[in-house]
Amino acid sequence: MKPLTFALLRLLVDGKFHSGEMLAQRLGISRASVSNALHGVADYGLVLYSVPGRGYCLSNPPQWLDAALIARHLGEQAGQFQIEIFDSLSSSNTLMLQRAAQGVPGGNVLAVELQSGGRGRLGRTWHSGLGNALTFSLLWRFELGLSALSGLSLAVGVALIRALHALGMASARLKWPNDVLDGNKGKLAGILLEAQGDMLGPSAVVIGIGLNLSTPRYLLPQIDQPVSSLEDMVAGMSEINVPERNHLFAVILRELQAILYEFASHGFAALRAEWESHHALHNQNLRLLLPDGRVEMGVARGVTENGALLLETAGGIQIFNAGEIGVRAP
Repeated sequence: MKPLTFALLRLLVDGKFHSGEMLAQRLGISRASVSNALHGVADYGLVLYSVPGRGYCLSNPPQWLDAALIARHLGEQAGQFQIEIFDSLSSSNTLMLQRAAQGVPGGNVLAVELQSGGRGRLGRTWHSGLGNALTFSLLWRFELGLSALSGLSLAVGVALIRALHALGMASARLKWPNDVLDGNKGKLAGILLEAQGDMLGPSAVVIGIGLNLSTPRYLLPQIDQPVSSLEDMVAGMSEINVPERNHLFAVILRELQAILYEFASHGFAALRAEWESHHALHNQNLRLLLPDGRVEMGVARGVTENGALLLETAGGIQIFNAGEIGVRAP
């Protein structure tokens, strides 16, 4: 999507009709340029009405991210983060990794309105439309070495659960090693950690998070697993609404900061019991798809102090580290 298209969509954020002439004057362009820039926005899940004599109306305008508004929601913690918002990027994690190598400080955040090449575990693509997800990367620096970061992806999952539960999303659960589920209905959020540094320290971790606010139907054919969204979670719950996007972002950042400080001091061991209490597949049968092609069956019996999965098999309890393992519930 072109920068001009984003600029026009922001002018249509109130959901009212605006003439092509007015839009053209506001941006110093021709009416033909307005028409060309807005052509095809339906491909991104937006519903745009174009009525002769009235102009353009966006019936489902996105909740645009606003760094100043996020900072107000963060309050005293706003100074802990440096937030930059992009209209579009291929991958926020890729750009943040480049910046981490250049030495930018921890607490840097890159959020993206429309991400075209988001990545997940096992080489999967994270699919999201415009305004229907929260996709961002947070850089965090540790004095710890890479060898001490085991379990960090699970700790980040705990932060997301704390944030969602605080906002009334009580059915949010965790799936080892780095997914957040809507109960047992489908994937709500994913976590991708990418680290740089030395085995003995210091280290830098880019924490990539994608969280579905709604699930556009046009994206479903591209997704190869059950998915859910905050909108799906609150359906039928009159007392709870999907949180405003900037408020949600601030709550998640606040919980991430608390968890990352706790992890730096005590490791995942201090969060192990809390993570297990939210594991959607605890004491359930699992099928693990191992990197060498083997399949291991067993019952999930929790995790170790380093975040490895404890699986009770016919041969006894076995320990599996995340790596390139796929997890399925038979």
